[in-house]
Amino acid sequence: MSTHLKEKEEKIQQLLERLIEESARGTPIIVEGKKDVETLRALGVQGTIVSAKTGGKSRLDVISEVEIARPREVILLLDFDRQGKEWSKILKERLERARIRPNLKFWKELQGLVSKEVKDIEGLTSYIETLKKKAQNLNWNLSSLLL
Repeated sequence: MSTHLKEKEEKIQQLLERLIEESARGTPIIVEGKKDVETLRALGVQGTIVSAKTGGKSRLDVISEVEIARPREVILLLDFDRQGKEWSKILKERLERARIRPNLKFWKELQGLVSKEVKDIEGLTSYIETLKKKAQNLNWNLSSLLL
């Protein structure tokens, strides 16, 4: 159990490191709300993060905001619930029409790792902390049994 939790934590950390690198290269990230932006900032993402639902923006407003920067690619990192999936699909189609490549790789990989436990991006920080604590507690319990 402990190794499973540790492996999961490591996979999430590796994914976040890749996300930080992509963002640092100038690839913008679209998330749903302000708390999602705050979470990614707390996790170390420094690049452009566009909040899709802040300030009454329409989907068209979000695409227009991204188009101004003229990126070749945009990372879509919306929530894992039904609405997040719908937004991802619609934004993907609109980005493609604007000749901007939508990147769903991070979203799909993260969803595969945490979708049963986390429904939104803002829940990532507390989930990672919980994973670390569980792994540490299990390691401590195992080491005390061996003594």
